[in-house]
Amino acid sequence: MSDLDAFAEVLDPPVYVVTGAAGDGERAGCLVGFASQCSIRPARFTVWLSRRNHTYRVALRSTRLAVHVLSRTELGIARLFGEETGDETDKFARVDWEPGPGGVPVLSGARAWFVGGVRDRWDGGDHVGFLLAPVAEVSAAVPGDDRTRPLRLSDVSHFTPGHPA
Repeated sequence: MSDLDAFAEVLDPPVYVVTGAAGDGERAGCLVGFASQCSIRPARFTVWLSRRNHTYRVALRSTRLAVHVLSRTELGIARLFGEETGDETDKFARVDWEPGPGGVPVLSGARAWFVGGVRDRWDGGDHVGFLLAPVAEVSAAVPGDDRTRPLRLSDVSHFTPGHPA
């Protein structure tokens, strides 16, 4: 275990579902553990997608991505987007969603979400960072009890990923 691995083990960051749609209508989405707001003014958020992931390949052809926060009550949605691969499964046939700005799939059950325009991409090694600028109203839930606490890495660490990182 590297020193960075040991450091990361003390963290328990939120996880997100990132969705996108390419110009040809192909949709994709995956569970993401590497993401964060990275600027206040202008407002910016970065999500990191694994190069091995179907969502990464669709995101390369997308101008917008949606970032969803799930609560602990939406563990089934997290499992679908974390354990299944879009190479084999149409995840959107198994979840309620609506087309958002630019046709980006927006998950109906999400605790909060925003759609961001892809402003830039960065090579981070086995993951690529997608810099997003919000292009639609953010839909955010009011903080509530523990059932609506955002889903965290510790809640999904037992999942078997659809693709290795």
